[in-house]
Amino acid sequence: MNSNKMFFFFIIFFSTMISISSNSWFGCWIGLEINLLSFIPLISNSNNLLTSEASLKYFLTQTIASINFLFIILLKMFFFKNFEFNNLISILINSSLLMKMGSAPFHFWFPNIMEGLSWFNSFIIMTWQKISPMILLSYYFNKNFLIFIMLLNVIIGAMGGLNQTSLRKLMAFSSINNLGWMLSSILISENLWMFYLFMYSFLISIMCFLFNMLNMFFINQLFIMNMNPMIKISLFINFLSLGGLPPFIGFFPKWIVINFMIMNNLFFLTFIFIMMSLIMLFFYIRIIFSSFMFNYLKLKWFKIFIKNKYLYFLNLLNLISLSGMIFSTFFFF
Repeated sequence: MNSNKMFFFFIIFFSTMISISSNSWFGCWIGLEINLLSFIPLISNSNNLLTSEASLKYFLTQTIASINFLFIILLKMFFFKNFEFNNLISILINSSLLMKMGSAPFHFWFPNIMEGLSWFNSFIIMTWQKISPMILLSYYFNKNFLIFIMLLNVIIGAMGGLNQTSLRKLMAFSSINNLGWMLSSILISENLWMFYLFMYSFLISIMCFLFNMLNMFFINQLFIMNMNPMIKISLFINFLSLGGLPPFIGFFPKWIVINFMIMNNLFFLTFIFIMMSLIMLFFYIRIIFSSFMFNYLKLKWFKIFIKNKYLYFLNLLNLISLSGMIFSTFFFF
């Protein structure tokens, strides 16, 4: 990473802070705008047409959402003197924020843009770029509208990922599905949302680290490779953890969300969430199976050398992913 990129990375960090600590909607909008303008130089690369296209698409979609957001804020300032709750205004503000974070039904830009990004930028767009819109959403939301959006997110995230061959698009749909869970956690409490986001970021960072290290972008690359068995096990554990299978740490935040949803009598919603998690697990396991089964395609000219220090680091992350659930039960004593 050169110094220019590092500079923009810090601006992304501070713009999120401006947005979430602002005391006016106008300040929030300014934070979102700085965030957008500092992310574009990170993703654009003059040598690569895909990244240029992605940066332009990202700029256009985010600008539309920003204009929408600003228009509604100004409308509210001029026509509604006191900030009383208004259904239409809340739905419009929510919609522009949902478009900013790539939530269904405004998600169409998200997989397309992910397709043109590097793994590091994909990690940022799936985790950090969701923080400020989510927190702004928690300030002023329409509960019924948000429940409908949550349902759409988990269903579209699960269905959209079924026929994908690109790993980046697959991770994008996985992110849309997890966004549904995150929205439900922000309805419950902000602490739970922070916990969910932290766990999700942890798992996504491992996946992006692995894919970046092995230079993988499509599913068929997973089973052509004459891979180190340790890496295969690592992929296996972290994919299952991301899907939310019980012994792994990825199940822990989902477990808490399910618990609270049942306590609030949202049985139908919980049922849909769990069913869609099963579909997510299905296509994760499908990828893993192909990479496990085709172990014997040994290509003489294709060797991957991975430094030992990375392997130790991977082993540590796998240990957390595997046994984190067991250790997490000690926190409640």
